[in-house]
Amino acid sequence: MYIPSRYKELDPDVIEQFLRANDFATLVSFDGQRPIATHLLVDFQHRADGALVLNGHMARANKQWHSFDAVQEVLTIFSGPHTYISPRWYNHTNVPTWNYMAVHVYGTPRVITEHDELYALLSRLVDKHEGRSGANPTYRMDSLPAEYARQQMQAIVGFQVEISRMEASFKLSQNRDRESYDNVVAELYRREDENSHAVADEMKQRRARLFDRQE
Repeated sequence: MYIPSRYKELDPDVIEQFLRANDFATLVSFDGQRPIATHLLVDFQHRADGALVLNGHMARANKQWHSFDAVQEVLTIFSGPHTYISPRWYNHTNVPTWNYMAVHVYGTPRVITEHDELYALLSRLVDKHEGRSGANPTYRMDSLPAEYARQQMQAIVGFQVEISRMEASFKLSQNRDRESYDNVVAELYRREDENSHAVADEMKQRRARLFDRQE
């Protein structure tokens, strides 16, 4: 991914937090003729051996998993908040742009079909998201009849991507002076959409660190 140095995020803790918060991602692979992609839920994990991995699953009928092998890397794209930035918000003549946060994760995939490993993967995903669903009582995999769970699991394929590298681009007006930067934040808060507010929140959080470095 093309990332100007001022927009490159290198802190692994910040990147991990972003991956966990934006875990509905796009998985891209190559089937030998063309790139193919699936939009799906993935779970970032530290494996017991220290490797960083992404866990997920897709429908068995989805042919993308046939493209997985231990040599060809796949790309998983995580997208965060993004929004239009008007040049009217700067104290100088300029052009429109777009602020955004995105992380590209590369790695080699492994298909998971063994029952116990797939069941554990699904249980982690369910527990993670059901815990913040507001449902009462919460849903659990072990509440399902064993035969029903087995039948449902036959319709999916799990996978684990062992991460080889990550590239994070957080383009948040780092190239602007303090006055223009603050005005962008203020104008974004004037809007009513969640994306604009989320970008403004992130810029506000980074403001002191950004300008303290410059002084």
